[in-house]
Amino acid sequence: MKEITIGKNDAGQRLDRFLSKNLPLLPSPLAQKYIRLKRIKLNGQRARRDTRLSPGDTLQLYINDTFFGKGDNAENLFLERFEPRLHIVYEDGNLLLADKRPGQSVHADETEKVNTLINHVQAYLYRKGEWNPAAEQSFAPALCNRIDRNTGGLVIAAKNAETLRIINEKIRAHEIEKSYLCITAGRPNPPEGKIEGFLRKDEQKKQVTFYRHPVPGGRSAATLYKTLQTNDGLSLVECRLLTGRTHQIRVSMAEIGCPLLGDGKYGNGAVNRKFHETRQALYAYKLRFAFPTDAGCLNYLRGRIFTVPRVPFRDAYFPAENV
Repeated sequence: MKEITIGKNDAGQRLDRFLSKNLPLLPSPLAQKYIRLKRIKLNGQRARRDTRLSPGDTLQLYINDTFFGKGDNAENLFLERFEPRLHIVYEDGNLLLADKRPGQSVHADETEKVNTLINHVQAYLYRKGEWNPAAEQSFAPALCNRIDRNTGGLVIAAKNAETLRIINEKIRAHEIEKSYLCITAGRPNPPEGKIEGFLRKDEQKKQVTFYRHPVPGGRSAATLYKTLQTNDGLSLVECRLLTGRTHQIRVSMAEIGCPLLGDGKYGNGAVNRKFHETRQALYAYKLRFAFPTDAGCLNYLRGRIFTVPRVPFRDAYFPAENV
């Protein structure tokens, strides 16, 4: 018999879903059977599969050791050897804001498996003693938002399950305002406005198409923009996302005839070659925790605004601008 004590990061989950995460070798039908036969108990009593777990609950598991896996410490060894490098804009006991540099992937993908932002965050918290995977049943520090590999800017990392739940809810409710700086080829006309339409992604080509009318598979998109400065055929533009779609700013600015400088997918090749830019000039430079509704343990962040210390391409093309 093995016993598991439920911590705060595992609370709120259904019993069956907790088991599927923590015992992936245990088939779901067999887990359901063991619950019915009381070979899996909650606080020494019969439990239902949809019972919600609470902090301090104990699970008694009368099941074969083979379902617990090998129990090696490969993850801890990786974290011990991995040297974290982060540019932290803000940090407290619940979350941190990292300034991701262009070129870095947030999660593992086909181009990068190791040098990802989430690996750096987890290794950093492991080194600080704020997270130990061996002491957790299912939770791991996670990123609440993601930005393209070649886009830089602020990414929110949650240190506990409650923060992850709240931030994800606030993002879905549009209670966290995300603002970007970009450089466009040409000058937007009008200089300030709102771009609305529908975006449809071609998964094979990894490319998004903008439509002014609803289309099958299209998702509504809305972007506010404001031109801050224009010089030498380029414009410094601030964009605020009202929706969060793939490549939204890049496609939307291209739709109004002002593609992003350096954008090889939706941009102007002649302009990119003129300025020798091969990476889109786009930076998630500001976050505002608006929180008009209750944010639980994160209420202290209500109204706070965080910005990155510097945006490299702004300094290069518009050094006198103070945004």
